[in-house]
Amino acid sequence: MRDQRSGAPASGGYSIFHDTMADMTYPEIAAAAESGAAVLWGLGVIEQHGPHLPLATDVYVPYAVLRRVKALLAESGIASLIMPPFYWGVNHVTGRFPGSFEIRPAVMSELIIDVLGSLKKDGFADVFCLSGHGDAMHNNALIDGVRRGSAAAGINGAMVVSPGFAKRLGFDPADRNVLVTAPEGGTPARHPDIHAGEWETSLLLGYFPDVVRQEILPTLTSTEFSAADLDEWRKGQEHAKRMTPQGYIGDPAVANVAYGLEIVERQAAVIADAIAGRLGEAR
Repeated sequence: MRDQRSGAPASGGYSIFHDTMADMTYPEIAAAAESGAAVLWGLGVIEQHGPHLPLATDVYVPYAVLRRVKALLAESGIASLIMPPFYWGVNHVTGRFPGSFEIRPAVMSELIIDVLGSLKKDGFADVFCLSGHGDAMHNNALIDGVRRGSAAAGINGAMVVSPGFAKRLGFDPADRNVLVTAPEGGTPARHPDIHAGEWETSLLLGYFPDVVRQEILPTLTSTEFSAADLDEWRKGQEHAKRMTPQGYIGDPAVANVAYGLEIVERQAAVIADAIAGRLGEAR
């Protein structure tokens, strides 16, 4: 298994614990907290992603982005470390598919509250959360947990979101528990490409190619949804199963490695800039 950019053997393979707190010792955690390191936390789900991508796609995506964010922050002299990912969540939209686990929103929020309390106990002050999953119920539970957990622990916790994501979910950019990035740029897709389509498939091809069922890709046709189709799909459950019987929205057959690497670079750049700006305000 090799790193897709350097060609060198990939350290840690596909372990989602690699380069996270899970592989650190407790003295190393204590030293990181003492140094004022910020915490980066990817929040995903285990959910179906078509016949070609693994259930952990929404875990792999923020993990890849945050590893790059960590490197960019380090280049700016900002220390950070990555939390082991959160991966049980709400799958209201895709819940009728096998492999989409459904967790109660209240359970999610309470878990986040406890985790933030643990980070504060260890001396961390700043936590930045990145959601890898678009389900509205899921993200509303996340922001509820981040808000209540930050207040209870006295910690600076925020969900980092794009402008479009914040607008769709009704997140207030003035909310201190929401950190809105600059626009990422890039050319918008002609049709909605939001679930196991070109961009998610490209990212996994770029960073985790062995988990992509590449032989299936040529058989998958573009869904070419309209805005009305997307609204119907987002009603969830039987609506989503009927609208997307193969479990994807977009055009996964045109996915490619170069686009996947570009996505991570774009996202990581605006996220790192937003975090650096927030930390600069606080310090």
